[in-house]
Amino acid sequence: MSIKIAFGTDGWRGIIAEDFIFDNVRLVTRAVAKHLIEKNCADQGVIVGYDNRFLSDRFAEEVAKELNKSGILAYLIESPTPTPVTAYAITIKNAAGAIMLTASHNPPEYNGFKFIPEYAGPALPSVTKKIEQYIKEQQEICVLGEIEKPKGRYGKLADIQHDDEKKGECKKIDPFKRYVGHILKLADTQAIRDSQLKIVVDPMHGAGIGYLDYILKQCGLEVKTINNRRDPLFGGKMPEPKGDLLDELKQEVLKNEADLGLALDGDADRFGIIDKDGRYITPNQFLPILYYHLLEARRLEGFAARTVATTHLLDKIAKKYNQHVEETPVGFKYIGQCLYQKRALVGGEESGGLSIRGHIPEKDGILAGLLAVEIMAYHKKSLLELYEDITKVFGKFYSSRLDIRTTAEDKKRVLEMLNHIDLKEIAGIDVTQKITIDGVKFVLKDGSWVLIRASGTEPLLRIYAESHDINLVKELQHCLRQRLEI
Repeated sequence: MSIKIAFGTDGWRGIIAEDFIFDNVRLVTRAVAKHLIEKNCADQGVIVGYDNRFLSDRFAEEVAKELNKSGILAYLIESPTPTPVTAYAITIKNAAGAIMLTASHNPPEYNGFKFIPEYAGPALPSVTKKIEQYIKEQQEICVLGEIEKPKGRYGKLADIQHDDEKKGECKKIDPFKRYVGHILKLADTQAIRDSQLKIVVDPMHGAGIGYLDYILKQCGLEVKTINNRRDPLFGGKMPEPKGDLLDELKQEVLKNEADLGLALDGDADRFGIIDKDGRYITPNQFLPILYYHLLEARRLEGFAARTVATTHLLDKIAKKYNQHVEETPVGFKYIGQCLYQKRALVGGEESGGLSIRGHIPEKDGILAGLLAVEIMAYHKKSLLELYEDITKVFGKFYSSRLDIRTTAEDKKRVLEMLNHIDLKEIAGIDVTQKITIDGVKFVLKDGSWVLIRASGTEPLLRIYAESHDINLVKELQHCLRQRLEI
């Protein structure tokens, strides 16, 4: 019996040996091949990258072989590589896209398959829906094939299968130097060099090993690196650079009297930052710092793109500089389109992804870390000191996300309620705006807001809230939870 393969917020992910198996990876690869053949761009080739997870290199080899069988040239990156580097390789080879084998920050038992189109950013739902449809068609053909006993290893797939004489090729590539050269052009390397800052880097045993530390050393900084060997178990924890998972980095920053600690997730597309005093800097704090720096210090112009769940401090900053903010659904694919099509100056999300104009429209934790160092070097103060300066001008913002595990039935009930809910006040404060871009978001008269949205892949509801009053944040979440009886 075939399983349902679906692309979530950022690709298809599954448990290794359960649903993420070689046959299914080949199946998804054939669907991508069909998509590219129908777009008449398959002759440009496809980049294939992979992370440090168990069997990722073997899965990548099978993807390359399957592309070859469809007559498509595969550019197989020769070593474990971050997602943003794999995406950047598309621009080097002018490829039709890339396939990245990664489960990003998920637990060690997971692996994943991510398709990145020719513009080097996450695929939009219109693309992944086509790929899902091709997967379903192939599954149906394979079932029929078992009855008809067709010749061929993978069943009856005449619509994309090629004769043995018509094979693609596989070429090994290493985009490391080109990527590093590009990244260095996006930062003020002279300011970084002059700063003589001391940095601790934690790639969390992931594919980012040897990238951010190398780049900072190229800028002349003293760098200590931890967790910089491959470990498919990620040291026994999730490779996610959140505050509660960065205790070792905090300790190293304090012990070495470093100026900054920088972490990367499993495929180095998300960032984590520890300030010099050991405090964790949230993405909702760093994104406004970065936007302010680009507008004020670099004297650049441009709007910011943020997801519906990301801080409104960006909006306050944009207003002062006669810019605006575009609000998108959750998922960097929507931020990527603002960067790629609309030339946003910066785009980011509260979960730790960002990119800037001039870079690829894919989130990049390596770039985020480099820019954090530039900001410290330029302003000659810690990031949290700079954040305090910013909030003195624009006001304080406190943010929180509450995850609520539930049942599939209760999740369905809540989603049905959200279709009709129309609150006039929450926690005694008038509602001034209802936003339904992704889930339901209520903006209140005092500038506070609360958002509820459902996970697309599991029975999970998330309630986000932000306010100038730290106590009100929890109250907003509690009130909405009571209204929805969850």
